[in-house]
Amino acid sequence: MSEIKNHETTTIKITTVGKLRGDFQLPGDKSISHRSAMFAAIGDGQSRLRNYSSARDCQSTLDCLEALGVQVKREPDLITVEGVGIDGLRQASQVLDVGNSGSTIRMLSGILAGQNFTTEITGDESIQRRPMKRVIDPLRLFGATIEARDSNFAPIKITGGNLKAIEYTPPIASAQVKSCVLLAGLFAEGKTTVVEKTPTRNHTEVMLREVGASPETSADGERISVTGRQRLKPLGDYTVAGDLSSAAFFIVAALIAPDAEILLRHIGVNPSRTALIDVLKQIGGQIEVENQRLAHGEPVADFLIRSSKLSGDLELSGAVIANLIDEIPILAVAATQLEGTLTIRDARELRVKESDRIRSIVDNLRRMGIEVEEFDDGLRLTGKQTLKGARVESYSDHRIAMAFAVAGLIATGETEIAGAEAASVSLPEFYNLLARCGTSVQ
Repeated sequence: MSEIKNHETTTIKITTVGKLRGDFQLPGDKSISHRSAMFAAIGDGQSRLRNYSSARDCQSTLDCLEALGVQVKREPDLITVEGVGIDGLRQASQVLDVGNSGSTIRMLSGILAGQNFTTEITGDESIQRRPMKRVIDPLRLFGATIEARDSNFAPIKITGGNLKAIEYTPPIASAQVKSCVLLAGLFAEGKTTVVEKTPTRNHTEVMLREVGASPETSADGERISVTGRQRLKPLGDYTVAGDLSSAAFFIVAALIAPDAEILLRHIGVNPSRTALIDVLKQIGGQIEVENQRLAHGEPVADFLIRSSKLSGDLELSGAVIANLIDEIPILAVAATQLEGTLTIRDARELRVKESDRIRSIVDNLRRMGIEVEEFDDGLRLTGKQTLKGARVESYSDHRIAMAFAVAGLIATGETEIAGAEAASVSLPEFYNLLARCGTSVQ
């Protein structure tokens, strides 16, 4: 077993695995980590965040909060945030840089819209290509003044304060947009409501309850409301659940690799996040969900996964896509071993992620000898096909890098991941954890 010591390496080589064994807890969920830091920052008092994500994206959120005057102490196993309250943020002395984090720029914009000062926020080249009009439009309805490149792209300049509550129906299903609006609503006079026709992950609503903001949800779940100008409790001692999106790579690895058994502990199983698990079980994945419990309002559990024979046809479209959008790259890899056909439609949102993920998936699969059909809004492939070792590209996209490292586990010969360091955006430990499971990683 070899371990990667230096994540600066641009190319990593994966060879066919004989067996996989693992028993570990993954770092904290990125989505929950971002939110825990933001809510801790605007709460009244100290919050101590454990198992906070090691992802570069989540460190970007902490960097931005520090630039806004929030004291953050970082230790290996603990992040301590001294909350400044609803009116305690201070104007940054420089442009805020979110790096590669779409979650940071979109959700933090909601908080910035509530401040009586001007903030400029931007990110790397990828962030500057991602659409921001989806949060700019509702924030302008609140009364914030916003300037953006071509009215849609970062850098964004936000002048906020004196917000008036709104009712808003996002034109696309997006947990980031919903969260941005609800966060802005905390600073607005009156009751802000998001009308959500297609449910998305509800981590923000759960955390609003944790800090005492008591969001209201209609009986049908479509209307989520929050009353502004409330004082927020600190999160106190808060342990972030393990990241199910990161777990997805190890789950699929265990399903498709020979002689595999992996136990993943304390993973978040919020129902808005478990669509991939449901899909994998539907096609025969041996995934046991054990020791289910609640932690800070979030459901968590342990996963035991074993090698499985996958079979059946999957046609995924409509509402389910929003709840497994991040897992489509690794699902496509799993589908190469499916005795059946996977069809993905209504996933055009993948075109504007860290890379054009539809194209990234299709190109890399074809390099590895897989026949796959590309659509404007998805793809189709029929298994079971043999993956062949090849040089593939991460396209500077963490989920693409990790998905094709998993593909390399069952490919004939050697697979090279060019730009493999992209994995550190969400899971810096990824290659070391693969190595601990018995994979040759060089």
